[in-house]
Amino acid sequence: MAEYKAPLRDMQFVLNEVFGAGDLWASLPGLADVVDPETADAILEEGAKLTSRELAPLNRSGDEEGATWKDGEVTTPAGFKEAFATYAEGGWVGLGGNPEFGGMGMPKMLSVLFEEMMYSANNAFTLYPTLSAGACLAINAHASEELKSAYLPNMYAGVWSGSMCLTEPHSGTDLGIIRTKAEPQADGSYAITGTKIFITGGEHDLNDNIIHLVLAKLPDAPAGPRGISLFLVPKIMVNDDGSLGEKNAVSCGSIEHKMGIKASATCVMNFDGAKGYLIGERNKGLAAMFTMMNYERLSIGLQGLGCSEMSYQSAVEYAKDRLQSRAATGPAEPDKAADPIIVHPDVRRMLMNIKATTEAGRAFSTYVGMQLDLARHAEDAAVKARAEGLVALLTPVAKAFFTDIGLENCVQGQQVFGGHGYIREWGQEQLVRDVRIAQIYEGTNGIQALDLMGRKTVANGGKLFGLFATEIRGFLDSETTVGLEEFTKPLGEALNELESLTNAVIERAKSSPNEVGAASVEYLHTFGYVTYAYMWARMAAAAQKGSGDESYYQGKLTTARYYFKRLLPRIDSLSKAVRSGAEPLFELTADQF
Repeated sequence: MAEYKAPLRDMQFVLNEVFGAGDLWASLPGLADVVDPETADAILEEGAKLTSRELAPLNRSGDEEGATWKDGEVTTPAGFKEAFATYAEGGWVGLGGNPEFGGMGMPKMLSVLFEEMMYSANNAFTLYPTLSAGACLAINAHASEELKSAYLPNMYAGVWSGSMCLTEPHSGTDLGIIRTKAEPQADGSYAITGTKIFITGGEHDLNDNIIHLVLAKLPDAPAGPRGISLFLVPKIMVNDDGSLGEKNAVSCGSIEHKMGIKASATCVMNFDGAKGYLIGERNKGLAAMFTMMNYERLSIGLQGLGCSEMSYQSAVEYAKDRLQSRAATGPAEPDKAADPIIVHPDVRRMLMNIKATTEAGRAFSTYVGMQLDLARHAEDAAVKARAEGLVALLTPVAKAFFTDIGLENCVQGQQVFGGHGYIREWGQEQLVRDVRIAQIYEGTNGIQALDLMGRKTVANGGKLFGLFATEIRGFLDSETTVGLEEFTKPLGEALNELESLTNAVIERAKSSPNEVGAASVEYLHTFGYVTYAYMWARMAAAAQKGSGDESYYQGKLTTARYYFKRLLPRIDSLSKAVRSGAEPLFELTADQF
C-alpha cells in the first residue's frame, strides 16, 4: 500500500503558473496583506506534512475500528482525538475563516488544495473539520454579531465543532416537508424539537462542544421551503462568560453502520425542546443554510478528487513493481522473469485516465476557488457579480463530476491491482467504499445535475452558461502560443457542441417539462468534460511557457494530448443521448417496470 505524498509540484503549478494566484491576491483587498506565493507554498508544505504523517497512517486502522456508539456517546477510532488536537493546534479549521474572530483569512484557491490533501489522506477524518468550517461560514455570513463573537473563535480554534442538521426520516431532498419545530421562548431563544438523520459528526469525542445548525419551522411558518428557519443549537450551553454550562436537550440516538467512511460518525440526532438561537431572518433559513451547503458540496467534490489522487499513487507504484507477462513489443526487462505491468496498454489506459482527469480536476477546483475569492474580495461590482454567477453555475458540476469521476478512478485503480485490489491490505477497496458516498450526500448527483440543467441553465435562458462560454472563447482568441492549436482547436469544437446542446434543451423545455430532467445527467457530464478540456488547454499553455523542469512540463503536454484524444471524445455519445430527448424514458408505463 503506497504512502500518501501530497502532489505539491502539481499544486504549485496550477496555483502559480496556470492561474497566477500571487498577482491575483495582490490585487484583492482582504488578501493582499494576508498571503503571497511564499506564504502559500509554506502552508501547502505544512499541510503535506500533516496529512502524510498524522492523518494517512490512521486511514486503514480507522476504517477497521470505526466509530462506536454507546448510551448516546460516540467514540472515534484510536488516534483520531490526538490527530484532531494536532490539526486544531495548527489553526487548520480556521484556514479560510474570518480573522476578526480568529480565522486565518486565507484564499479559497489555497484551501481547496489543502482539502484535497486531507481527503487523499483520510476521508473519514476530514469530514469532521470540513463540517465545522462550513458551519463557521454560515454563522459568519448570517448570524448576529453576538452569536459570531460567542461561537466562532472556539470553532475556528477547533475547541468546538460544527454540524449540519437538515435531513429527516421522511425528508431528504424535499426539505420543504421537514417537521422539526421551533417554539419561541420568552428570553428570545427557541425550543427545537424533532429528529434529524444522516448527520455527519453530530456526536463525537474530538473536542468539548458541538454546534449544530438546524433547520426547523416556526409555528406560523408558511408551508414548503419558504417556511424554513435556521437555528444554532449547541450540544453544551455556553455561559455569558464563554464557559461551558449545562447539557442542552440534544442527544444522539444511534449511528449508522455504513459501506464506507466508517470512522465518520453518521448520527441520528434527537432535539427534545433544545435551546436554539435564530440565525438570519425568520422563514429564510434555507437561503442561509445554502451558504454552508454550497461549501460542503464543493468540499465533497474534493473528496472524489482526493480519492482519485490516492488511487493513482497506489496504482502507479504497484504497476511499476508487479511483474506479469511480457510487453507486446518484446521484453522490457529481459533480466527478470516478466515485465512490470505498466508496459501493458490496458494498464496504461487506466493509469492515464486517472492521471488526466485528476490533474484536470485539481485545476478546476482551483479555478472555482478563484471565483469564490473574486466573489468575496473584488471591489469591482461587475467582477464580483460575474464571479458569483460562475460559482452558482459551476458548484453542481464540481460536486457531481468530481465524485462520478472519483468513483470511476478508484475502481480503475483497484482494477490495476487485479485480485490484490480486492484485498484490504492494499487500500484500494477502502477507497472504493469510501468514495461511493460522495455521489449521494450533500445532494445526490442527480439533484446536482437537475440544478445545473434546470435552475442554473434553462431557468435563466443560458445566461450563466454564457458567462463561462464567453470566457473560454476569450481564452481561445487571445492564446497565440505556437503549437497550442492541437488543444485549442478541439476545445473550440467541443464548446460549440456544448453551446448547441444547451440551446437545444432550453428550446425543448419550453414545450416539455420532462426535457430538463431527462437531459440533466448526460448534460452535466458533457459540461464536465468540456470544462476539463478548458483546464487542460490552460495547463498546456502554461507548460509550453515553463522552463527549468523539462520532464514535468513535457509530462503535462503528453497528458493533455491523451485527454483530448481519448477522453474528450466521450462527449459525442453523451450529446447524442441528450438529443434523444425525454420520450425514451417515458414509453414504458409504471406497471411495465
